[in-house]
Order: sequence, then structure tokens, then C-alpha cells
Amino acid sequence: MGKNKWLSLLLGFVFALAILAGCSSSGGTEQEPAFTYAMSGQYRPFNYFDENNQLTGFDVEIGRALAEKMGMKPVPIATPWEGLISGLKAKKYDAILGSMTITPERQKQVDFSDPYYVSGPQLFVRGDSYIKGIQDIKSNTPVGVLISSVYDQEARKYTKNIKNYTSDVTALQDLARGRVEAVITDRFVGTIAAREQKLDIKPVGDLLFVENVGIAFRKGDPLREKVNQALEEIKADGTYLAISKKYFGTDISK
Repeated sequence: MGKNKWLSLLLGFVFALAILAGCSSSGGTEQEPAFTYAMSGQYRPFNYFDENNQLTGFDVEIGRALAEKMGMKPVPIATPWEGLISGLKAKKYDAILGSMTITPERQKQVDFSDPYYVSGPQLFVRGDSYIKGIQDIKSNTPVGVLISSVYDQEARKYTKNIKNYTSDVTALQDLARGRVEAVITDRFVGTIAAREQKLDIKPVGDLLFVENVGIAFRKGDPLREKVNQALEEIKADGTYLAISKKYFGTDISK
């Protein structure tokens, strides 16, 4: 067989393989793009590690539901609370879906989705405490709060004796042990921690303020609008309500 004929056969074989490969790829499905969303992993029941060391909670499940609506693969990520915004800006993940309150200061750094739930900070004290409300907090009263949080800012209005924590639950445990006199945290976090861990603590007074909680994105990221649309859809079809009732027994979106 001549050299030219061998070359023709070889080229024909390569061409046939290319066609087969093209048919194979067009008949399959493209890999789902990932929706990576970060949280502290220390904010039970919103986001925490279960007994199997799996990241779970309200925030995690809302993220999964949103990803499904957007045709994306949900990838929740745990990272320290104080580094969440810097990690987002460094493009380590697509969003922060970790119970972050929408504030003017944060809006200078990130864009927020529409609020995905509404809550507020509550003052918690020990069962036998003399403290009946925020009016009883003095300038030297030791108060525990999550570091770099809106609760930290709120506590500083009433006392100079602040003890910072990387976990609200740890702060509540220290409250029960007498290491601080009060803790300011989310009303749901405190109530559920007290019940599940049988802590001798209780909420006192009214909510200190109402907070709208949103999903944070890098400035100008078009993913924000896709998530807002998906959020509307999971509220409309009952998915949001089912997740909310699973963790709180009520609709916390309003």
C-alpha cells in the first residue's frame, strides 16, 4: 500500500473519531455549574455540623433549594464568620448564605439579595438573673456576643465589658456557666440552644431591633438577580415554607 493511501486512511480514521466524539458529547448533558455559598457553620439551627460532621441547617437547605431552581449544584462551605466578606471579595465562593444581616456598612462592600428571613436580637440571661431587660445592662456588665456582628455593635451601646466569641452557641454555654452575665444573639438561636442543650438561660425584654437577613454577593454580580428570582419561586411553590417549618415551626420570611 502506498504512502499516500496510508495517510488518507489515517486522516479518515481521525475524522471518524472526531465525529463520534461530537455525537457523544451532544447526546449527553453538560456538567451542572456549582453554586458555592459560605457560612460560619457555627450558628445552629441556621448552619451547623451534624453528628456525621455534615454541614446542615436552614441556610444550607435554602441554598440547595435555590440552586435547584437555578439548575446549579449546591456547594455549601464553612469558613470563619469574621472572614466571610473578605473571602467573597477574593472569589473563594459565589455568595454568603449564612444569616448575614443587611446593614448600610456591609452594603458598601457587597450587594445583598432580597431578605430571605426576618429576625432580631434578643437579650438572654441565666434563669436566676437580676437582669429583666436591656435597661439593666450597666457599663461594666459582662456581655457575650459574636465577633464582628451587629450584636457586637448593639452591645457596645450599653456596656464596655464585651466578651467576643466565634460562635453564638459557645457564648450561650458560657452564659449558663456564669462566665458572662448576658448574651445578645438571634432570638431563634438562643431559644433553640436553650431547649436542645438544656441550658438554664432565658430571653428577657423585647427584641432589640428587627433585622432583615440577606444573601451577599460581590458588587455587580448578575447572580444576585438569578437568586432573587429563585427565592420568589421557592416561596411561591411552598418549598421555603416547608424548610422554615422544619426548623422553626413557622414562616420566618416575614
